Amino acid sequence: MEHITAADAVKFVESCKEGFVAATVTPQHLLLNRNSIFQGGLQPHNYCLPVLKKEIHRQAIVSAATSGSKRFFLGTDSAPHERRNKECPCGCAGTFNAPVALSAYAKVFEEAGALDKLEEFTSFNGPDFYGPPRNTSKIKLSKSPLESSRFLLVRIWRNCPNVCRKTTRVETIR
Repeated sequence: MEHITAADAVKFVESCKEGFVAATVTPQHLLLNRNSIFQGGLQPHNYCLPVLKKEIHRQAIVSAATSGSKRFFLGTDSAPHERRNKECPCGCAGTFNAPVALSAYAKVFEEAGALDKLEEFTSFNGPDFYGPPRNTSKIKLSKSPLESSRFLLVRIWRNCPNVCRKTTRVETIR
């Protein structure tokens, strides 16, 4: 299943025979709930499809993603729409998270006390389910505040303001 958003989807995946059904999880569905779309007025950068759900669903997805189950894995669904196509009537759905996706996942796993399960979720479970070889590249996550010079963050911040602001880690390739 692509980009699960509800507790029922978690239950469905868990009820299926292992190896036959799995699900991707986006950073925005781990960090945000439906209130994030409307807090302080309409927040078009938090409008995505599938739409964000109630907090109880977000918590179920966090629990599944951080559980260590091989049935759940990274799927960013990053959508880099231009601001003029997001901040308008009938704006495009999608959250741009590519520059901070790994940082966002790390934050969620750290808060859940499951950093030891992050590598499997981000790097092993997906390839193991679909069959391609695992990537052998290494990424070292180091905890540091986001700086405006990283990833041209000034421009990116405008396009993914809420996911970026909830992120405190920066990826460094070693």
